[in-house]
Amino acid sequence: MQDRAGSRKPVFGQSAAALPFVALLMGNVALAFGPWFVRSADVGPVAAGFWRLALGAPVLIAFVATMDGNPLRMARGFGWTLAIAGIAFAADLASWHIGILHTTLANATLFGNSATLMFPVWGFLVARAWPTRRQGVALALAAMGAGLLLGRSYDLSPQNLIGDLLCLLAGALYTVYFVMMARVRTAMHALPALALSSIAGTLPLLLFALALGERVWPGSWTALIGLALASQVVGQGLMIYALGHLTPLVVGIALLVQPIIAGTVGWIVYDERLGIPDLAGAILVGIALVLVRAGRTPPGQVASSESEAKS
Repeated sequence: MQDRAGSRKPVFGQSAAALPFVALLMGNVALAFGPWFVRSADVGPVAAGFWRLALGAPVLIAFVATMDGNPLRMARGFGWTLAIAGIAFAADLASWHIGILHTTLANATLFGNSATLMFPVWGFLVARAWPTRRQGVALALAAMGAGLLLGRSYDLSPQNLIGDLLCLLAGALYTVYFVMMARVRTAMHALPALALSSIAGTLPLLLFALALGERVWPGSWTALIGLALASQVVGQGLMIYALGHLTPLVVGIALLVQPIIAGTVGWIVYDERLGIPDLAGAILVGIALVLVRAGRTPPGQVASSESEAKS
């Protein structure tokens, strides 16, 4: 929780922390099912990303209209930033969804969330500062974990390596999206910004899917509706809500729910058995995520971080 000055207050030991923590866990669980929905859809992977936004954006707009009124009210002066954010997010989804079809669900989830590690690097460059010891250890552990996962992936199938790299590219594009959205968040609430950037990314995904010759119109809507609701509405919605109430350390630990759930789904549905290198790599990446989250503020909360630094 935050006071009027914007500083973060501890949440554990307070009854008010129960709801945000449950929301955080539920959001991570919902996001972890995204790769499964992409694989289950009877359209192309990029087309699945299009439907994720096309079906999810109206629901987000409806929520915004109910709570804040016109979502364009606070968007003046940020049109191009929102457009770039939407295009970056569209490219992220396109790369990630294609990668999902060429690697395991656990790897796709881990590498697709690598923006959690890449975003601090951008912060170091902007601040022209070296990482702290804790941050350096986190980056080293992440590199070791990624090496274990990529190495085992290549031993099993070269196609998995391609999928892993595409998911890493998605993580880089997601970092661009974070940078743009952090700027927008200085003047807009999270939900309107999410809704408008989702709208901006819808058309690029449709054009890309058509350019690739993918099937766009589905024979069954079940997986696509599940993808839109679970990933775009419920998953991101709950995560955005929880980020404003819980400490980075708690959020980092909860992020481990995603690869665990995705890996379990992959094991049950696709017989993607997890070996010792996979588990070791996942643990190293998970520890790195916890360390990075413990030492930084989530995107959109720069002012809060600065307030804490001054106090």
